[in-house]
Amino acid sequence: MNVVEVVRGDVVEERHTVHIAVADADGRVVARAGNIDGLTYYRSSAKPLQALPLVEEGVTSRFGISLPELALCCASHEGEPEHVATARSILSKIGVDEGLLRCGPHLPLGTEASQALLMLGGQAMPIHNNCSGKHAGMLALAVGMGWDPVDYHLPGHPVQDRMLREILRWTGLGEGQVPTGVDGCGVVCFAAPLYQIAKSFARFAVATAHDEGPAEIVRAMTTHPFMVGGTGRACTQVMEVTAGRAFVKLGAEGAYTGGIPAEGLGFAIKVEDGGRRAVEVALVRVLQALGVLTEAEASTICHHGNPIVYNTRGEAVGEIRAAFDLEFAAP
Repeated sequence: MNVVEVVRGDVVEERHTVHIAVADADGRVVARAGNIDGLTYYRSSAKPLQALPLVEEGVTSRFGISLPELALCCASHEGEPEHVATARSILSKIGVDEGLLRCGPHLPLGTEASQALLMLGGQAMPIHNNCSGKHAGMLALAVGMGWDPVDYHLPGHPVQDRMLREILRWTGLGEGQVPTGVDGCGVVCFAAPLYQIAKSFARFAVATAHDEGPAEIVRAMTTHPFMVGGTGRACTQVMEVTAGRAFVKLGAEGAYTGGIPAEGLGFAIKVEDGGRRAVEVALVRVLQALGVLTEAEASTICHHGNPIVYNTRGEAVGEIRAAFDLEFAAP
């Protein structure tokens, strides 16, 4: 079975079904588990692709957007003070008020950051949204390209048209082959078969060797992984321990994607029930199976790859574990 198991005592209490595709840049599936043909929304895992126009259109150079700021444009961040300050720095550089952010307000995802904000009498604002970096980047693209930045999040706006073109570019699909919806933060989101999503990240990973745009995105993410997630986050810690060998990105509803530049591979993971606790376990297992994580490195992030289940008394009562193997294609 292609599942992640939640074990309490000696009993498997819950099973999360997982679908995984690993592909090369030609679209050849080199490893898999479960259904790799199912339509899957990228959700926030598309952010590295969506940030690319900032580099390729010269927006980062024009406005002096730094690597940490570019990493935040790829982020689903915890809303920690450094994340918020960096989002505000992007908006300041492009001369836009944060009132133009259309991502909607929510408290910081980080518990400490959320508690600190409330203790100081603050309230949830769009700048605290985990997608505020992406939205700041989209505003930067609009300003840099001379487009009206108001309602940049809506379908039909040039910013969202450009986002679609990036998905088509990296998947190789036609426009009618990419269903769209509205993401949790209000922008357009895109769906494709899981193996096509893996292919898009393989192509992106391969491009880092000869194309400065993708190389700059991956450089930003892997040299400033805190900006991509935050304290304790799986994405941040995976990129820290792999030291540039892999770039990874979480998406909502149990999605995770990434690329392995040296191997020319991309992967896409989807947990069928959307469980985040399962997708992080699956992520570590996939990276181990692909030889990206050494045994020692995997042990340093075992709290993501094989987390312990605790009760309210702080007692260890079970574990979450990967109960699947990747099926590798014949050479």
